[in-house]
Formats: sequence, C-alpha cells, structure tokens
Amino acid sequence: MRLVGSGRVKVLALTGALACALVQPVLANSDQEDVSIRTFAGAFLAARVAEFDSDTKNSIRYYRRALSFEPDNQTLQQNLMLALISTGEFDAALPYAEKLKNVANIERYSRLALAVDSIRAKDFKKSEYWLKLALESDLDRLISSLMTAWAKLGQGEADDALAHIDGMKGPDWYRLFIDYHRALIAEAAGRGDEAVQSFENVLINRSGGAAAPDTYLRAVEAYAGMLARQGKRDKALDAIERGETLAPGRPALSALKKVLAGDRAVKMIIESADIGAAEVLVNLGTAINRAGAEAFVRLYLQMSRVLAPRSDMVLMHLAAIAEQQENPEEAIALYEAVPLGSPQKRLSELQLGLNLADLDRRDEAKSHLRTLVTQDPQDIRSYLALGGVFSSKEEYAEAAALYDSALEQLGKPQRRHWNIYYQRGIAYERLKQWQKAEPSFREALKLFPEQPQVMNYLGYSWIDMNINLEEGLDMIRRAVAVRPRDGYIVDSLGWAYYRLGRFDEAVTELERAVSIRPEDPVINDHLGDAYWRAGRKLEATFQWSHARDMDPEPDVLAIIKKKLIEGLQPLTKSVAALQQKGEPATVTDESGGSNQAEQKVAVVSKPADAPGAPSMHKVQPGQNLWSIAAEQLGDGNRFLEILQMNPQISADPNLIFPGQELRLPDVR
Repeated sequence: MRLVGSGRVKVLALTGALACALVQPVLANSDQEDVSIRTFAGAFLAARVAEFDSDTKNSIRYYRRALSFEPDNQTLQQNLMLALISTGEFDAALPYAEKLKNVANIERYSRLALAVDSIRAKDFKKSEYWLKLALESDLDRLISSLMTAWAKLGQGEADDALAHIDGMKGPDWYRLFIDYHRALIAEAAGRGDEAVQSFENVLINRSGGAAAPDTYLRAVEAYAGMLARQGKRDKALDAIERGETLAPGRPALSALKKVLAGDRAVKMIIESADIGAAEVLVNLGTAINRAGAEAFVRLYLQMSRVLAPRSDMVLMHLAAIAEQQENPEEAIALYEAVPLGSPQKRLSELQLGLNLADLDRRDEAKSHLRTLVTQDPQDIRSYLALGGVFSSKEEYAEAAALYDSALEQLGKPQRRHWNIYYQRGIAYERLKQWQKAEPSFREALKLFPEQPQVMNYLGYSWIDMNINLEEGLDMIRRAVAVRPRDGYIVDSLGWAYYRLGRFDEAVTELERAVSIRPEDPVINDHLGDAYWRAGRKLEATFQWSHARDMDPEPDVLAIIKKKLIEGLQPLTKSVAALQQKGEPATVTDESGGSNQAEQKVAVVSKPADAPGAPSMHKVQPGQNLWSIAAEQLGDGNRFLEILQMNPQISADPNLIFPGQELRLPDVR
C-alpha cells in the first residue's frame, strides 16, 4: 500500500502469448463480449495466465468457459470460487462453495464462505457448523476458533464464547489476537473488568504489536473507547499515548483524541457479533499481508467486507492491494467507498489522486490534489503527493513552487518536514538552480541528521560539480554506512570514485552495487565504464552488453550502444596528469560529453523517484515500525509497506529487535 508519491509498486506478470494463441479472440471489452475458445485446454490456460497477471475479471470468464467443457471438475470450481470471492462477487461464489463444502483441501475457504453467509443472515448456529474443518493450518484454526466465539456470542452465549477463547491453544503469535477478541467479547457481554485485563494484555504485548500493528492499534482504539464510555477519559488518553509509542499519528487515534477533547460520545468499533466476525477476518488478513500473499489477503478482506461493507480498514487495504496489482481503476472505486466520516477519508482522497495520475488523468489528479492542499494547508502529505505528480513528468518548476508554498504554510520546521526540503532540493537541482537546491539539502540534514538519501544526493551532486570533493565523498560513505544494502547508494559511492578517477575503488563498490541490484541497467552500465577505465576492457564490453539487454531507458540505451562500438574516449591529458600526481580530478568527458550527465541523472534520481526501490534499515533501540516509517520514509502510515516487504516479521511477532535489518521501500 503507498501513501504519497508518484510511482507505483510494480508486480511481475506472466505473459499471455501461449494462451492468446489458443484463444480466438481475447477481447478487450470482456464485459460485453463472449470469449470464443474452442478447447478445454485453451480456456484453462487463458484463465491461468489471467490469474498470474492479476486480471481476475478475465480469469473468471475463462474458468467459466472451461467449466462448460468439464462441469464437475473440482479444481476449476475451486479456482472460480476463489476468483469470485476475491473480486467481491461473493454471492456468485456460494454455489461453488456448497459443492466444495466437503473437499478437505479447499474447505478452509468453501466452509468459511458458507459460515460468512450464515453470519450475514444472523444464523449463528449454522455458522458454527460450517466453521468445523477437517484440515486446519495454524491460521485456519485461529480464524475458525475466533469466529466460533463470536457466533456463540451472537446466540447469546457469552459464557460459552469466553470459555471457547480461553480454551484455544496454538503458537505464541496467537496471543495478540486471542487477547484482543477476548476483550471485545467481554466488553460486549458487560464484563468490564475482564475486558480491561484482556486489553491490558494486548498493550503490553509489544512484540506482537510490532508484527501485527493494525490489530494492536485497533485494540488501542477499542480500549480507549471503552474507557471513555465508562467516563474514564484520562485513562482513555493514557491508553492512546501508550499505543502511540508504537505508532504515533495513527489517523483513527488522532480522531479519537479530538472526540475525547469534546463532549461527544464514543461509539463501539464492534457493535455486534457479525461485525466481530468481520474483525477477525480483517485482523488476520492484514497480519499476513505481504508481497506474494495478495491473492489470499483479498479473500479474507472481501469476506470481511460482506459482513462490514463500510469498514474503512477493509476498503483501504483492498485499495492498497489493487494498487500493488496495478489496477488503479479498482483502487479509485475502493477509495471512493471510504465513508465521509472516516479518519481514513483524507488519506483515501490522497491515494485517489495518485491513482488518477497513474491512469494518466493528470489534470484531474492535479485538480484533486490541489483541492486537498487548500483544504488542509498543514498536511505535509498533500504537498508530497502533488509534488510527486509534478516530478513524475519533470515539471520541476511547478514542484519547486509547491514546496516553497508548503514551507511558508508549515511555519517553524520540524523533523517530519525533512522530506519537503529534500524534494524541494531535488526540484531545484533538476532546474539547475544549485543556489536554491543546496540550502534545501542542508536544511533537510539539519532536521534529520545522517538521513542517507539526502547525504547521497548532496554528496554526489558536489562531486558531479567538482566542488567539496572530499566532503562529498565522505557524505556518500556515511550514507552507505547507514544503508549498506541499498544498491543505489552503493552505486553512488562507486560512481563518485569513478568521477574522481579512482577506478579500482570504483570497480569494488560498483561490483557490490550490482550484486545488490543485479537487475538495474544503469548500475551495470556504470560497472562497465569502471572496468574499461581500470583496463579490463573485455569485462567492460560484457557488462555493457548485459546492461543493453536489460531494457534501459532509450537515452541510456543509445549511450550504451555507442560505447559497445567505440568504447570510452581516452582521458584528457590534464585529467590524466592530475591523477598520476594523486590529486583529485573529476572525469567528465565520456562518450562525447553526454554520457556522465545522463547517467548522473539516472543515479541521483533513484532515491527520490524510483518506484518500489527497496533499501535496508538497521533497527535501533526504541524504534518500532511506525517510527521507522516516519523517520525513513516521511510518513508513519507507511509502516504497512515495511510489513509487506518483510514477511519474517509477519510470521513471528518476536522478530523485531535492535540490530535487525529491514527492507524499506522508496521514499517517494
């Protein structure tokens, strides 16, 4: 899920050439046209390709066509059922769920769907029957057990519901979810003291909270609301403060604090047993939400949405997955569905604007985001979002003016404003107005000392301009020390050595950068240049050929092709003479003078603009996912992206600790 910026996380897709060869034709307007497929194999392969491409709508059409050839094929029925649920066509999936209700390897979804249908109809007794599974993973057992407890409560059996939860056994990571739902059921049953104890158990479970922050913070919100309804507003605020030490600035908690400051009543977030069952599904869905698990997460979220169709939490996570799967139209529809009174509404509007830009509806995107800037001039996210739209099309003058306006509105700079200064520095650097760019970078570092991306950009820019050479090199070295697994920053260090004529050191660092990001054509091209200057011309030619075959940008490709024919021009006599004396001398005249300028833009732009470019962060004492997102990415709400990129902390809540290295997405 992305909160601000101009890029989108890209998902690798399987090409459909084989399936297309078997389908006559594959039609773009698939809602109005029939697919003409002559064989079962053709329909099945087309469905599978569409599924791998995250094109669920077409996969449904092709699976239905395949079933017309083999109507009793359980594999097809299963795939079609899951595809229908994941797209929100829940009722259409129910007949297949009924057919598959006793098939052991699929009942975790078929019987769960039937249970959701029964809960929706308030037939809680029937739902208990459906929640009995023959085969269960740990995740299945947790979901079915918690939903069974809510089903018992729905039948008025609070004692049985709590006893059922108390009898649950499983791995340590169950604890957070068990305590949270026990607290909710105890409160619903009027057992305030028991609810308080269970909520307190959640709040002290910091490791579980770091692994499942959404569930942890929902528990904080529910606990604070319960205390407020009991007239204990000071204790409610204390609970929020304790929760915010894990994740400050959470929209729902910020909104709740405003409610507590007035005399308005605080509503329960779980008002009935069916909404409690929906909460189970969204809690576990968000907990497993990471790269590669999107298809499974959608199933749980869509079933949760059946029971709680206006849940902002469900809608926001579904929209984020739609973005990851490169479906901005679906994301926009989901963001539009977020209720007006939701604390997440503004964030949904920001994301909506970014998705409009992704659809190349740029005028609409700009208008939409400008409105958001006007509505709340203090919201840093809106400036970054609109600035990202400008920068994505190299409209740097507009971006710079926007960031100037932002800083005028925001008043005295605070640490969280470092990214505005950083992005303004980039805009002015691209406009070749260094006298304005450099102070912006320096101010960003004053607000956030040792911020690696700022150090990388500023340090490299100095070297590129042949000024502050030693300070620039030292700054890039420090950036690498903070982010040793960031291939782009390591590349900058290698390229800085190259520009200074220290070719052997350049080779060492660029080889390391390529090992970290072997798929990047610019870094591979840089290594080729370093090999050539180090006298390793055969290896240089191989590296350039490799970079050429990686589909680089057209301007970079043209430079690489020229080098493959001509090599690099000899160093000028003045540069060579200075290097022989061991004095600094930047290498600037490469491939007719344009190569370095072009490559410099590619290198320096990576930290700011490259969509989905991951880097590494070492966890410091006292840090949590939210604080890391706030400090490193400029917005604490982006902790979900960190969670998605680090499946090891989703699987085990005890695995976040000082010294641990976490993958981070791009700043945007």
